[in-house]
Amino acid sequence: MTEYERSRTMPALPEHVFDLAADIDQLDQWLPEALHVHAEELPAVTVHEDRTDEDTSALLRAQKDQMRLEWGTREEGSYTGWLQVAGIGSGATEVTVHLSFFDEDHDPGEKSVNAALDHSLERLEEQVRLRVDGGGAG
Repeated sequence: MTEYERSRTMPALPEHVFDLAADIDQLDQWLPEALHVHAEELPAVTVHEDRTDEDTSALLRAQKDQMRLEWGTREEGSYTGWLQVAGIGSGATEVTVHLSFFDEDHDPGEKSVNAALDHSLERLEEQVRLRVDGGGAG
């Protein structure tokens, strides 16, 4: 098993960050550009990966009371992940994303995964800034 984890601080209240991160209709705005999540009957989702042009059955659960998203493959159990949102005071939030690959064939490698996680967190922060600045929330 291989695990990866990245964190980023964002200038917004944790509730605002979590609400945006957990919005199933907004996932494509911050996930890696090559991944697309299509909701079925939640928590069931299908994840389409552009790189392989494959669809994978997965689960996605949002736990608002814990400000945590959890996901993973359904049938083959090749990977799982979570996103945790935590307030760190003064209206700032730390977001941590963690991925676990149980099948080395599905692990794209440390450099690729860390770059994708960093880029996703940057995209999430950009979406949070747009919502907070544009919507007057914060």
